[in-house]
Amino acid sequence: MDFIVGGLAGVGAGFFSNPFDVVKTRMQLQGELQAKGQHAVHYRNIPHAMYTIIKHDGLSALQKGLVPALWFQWVVNGVRLGIYQQADNYGLLRDKNGHTQFSNSLFFGAFAGAVGALFGSPLQLIKTQLMSYSNEKIAVGTQHKHKGLRYAATKIYRKNGLPGLWRGAHGMMIRNSIGSASQIAAFAMCKEWIEANQLFQQSKYMSSFVASNIGAIIKTVALTPMDVIMTRLYNQAVDAEGRGLLYSGIVDCARKITKTEGLVALYKGIGPSYFRQAPHSVLLLVFWDMLKDVQKHFETK
Repeated sequence: MDFIVGGLAGVGAGFFSNPFDVVKTRMQLQGELQAKGQHAVHYRNIPHAMYTIIKHDGLSALQKGLVPALWFQWVVNGVRLGIYQQADNYGLLRDKNGHTQFSNSLFFGAFAGAVGALFGSPLQLIKTQLMSYSNEKIAVGTQHKHKGLRYAATKIYRKNGLPGLWRGAHGMMIRNSIGSASQIAAFAMCKEWIEANQLFQQSKYMSSFVASNIGAIIKTVALTPMDVIMTRLYNQAVDAEGRGLLYSGIVDCARKITKTEGLVALYKGIGPSYFRQAPHSVLLLVFWDMLKDVQKHFETK
C-alpha cells in the first residue's frame, strides 16, 4: 500500500507541474553545443517561453508528454516513496528518541530514488523527446516526431531493442538519486524541526507545505546540472547500435557543454526547473502526507 500511496501522490503533483517541465526541457536544449550569441533564442524566460509555445504549437502543447510524465511519476514516486516509507516502518530512519537521522534519511532517499529511476527511465526518455518536439520555427534539439507514448516506445524498440528504451538509465539513476536524497532528507528534517518548535500551527499540513518548499529549493540547486545533462542525453539522436550522435555519455556531455556553452550552461532552465519543482514538491509531499493519513485511517478501522 505504501507504494500505491507514493504513486498517487506523484501523479497528482505531476499533472500541475508538467507545463513547467515542457518549458524547462526546451530551455535546456536551446543553443545546444553553440556558443552564447551564436544561436537563435526562442525562449528568453518562463512567460516568453509559454507565450511562444502557445503561439506556435497551441495551448495543449504546454501539456506535451503528459501521459508518459504521469506514468513516470506513478512508477518513480511509487517506488521511491514506498521504499523510503518501508525503511521508516522498519525503524531504519530514526534514532531511539524517534528523531530522523539526517545521514540515514539521505542514504535511503538516494537509494530509493535510484531504484525508482531504474524502473522509470524509459518513460523519462520518451517524455523528454515528446516535450522537445515542436513547430520547426521554434524547434530546439533533435526532433524525434513521436506521435505519442506507444508510438515512441515501439519506434525505439524496433530500432534499438530493449537497451534502447533503457538508454541513459545509469545517468537517470544518478540524477534521481541526487534529487531524491536532497528533497526527501530536507523535507523530513525541516518538517520535524518545524513541528518540534510548534511553528505554522494554522493547519495540520502547514508544516508539510513549508518543509516541501525548502526541499524544492535545495533539490533544484543540487539537481539542475545533472538534469541538463540527462535532457541532452535522452534527446540526442542515436545510430543503429544505440550510440549517441552528439555525446558518448555523462562525462562527455558535461565536457562538451562547458567547453562550447560555458559552465553556466549546466544551470540552463533553472528558473522553470524551480517553478516545476516547487509546486511539484509541495503537491507531492503534502499529498503523500494526506494519503498516508487516509491509509492509517482505514488500517485502524
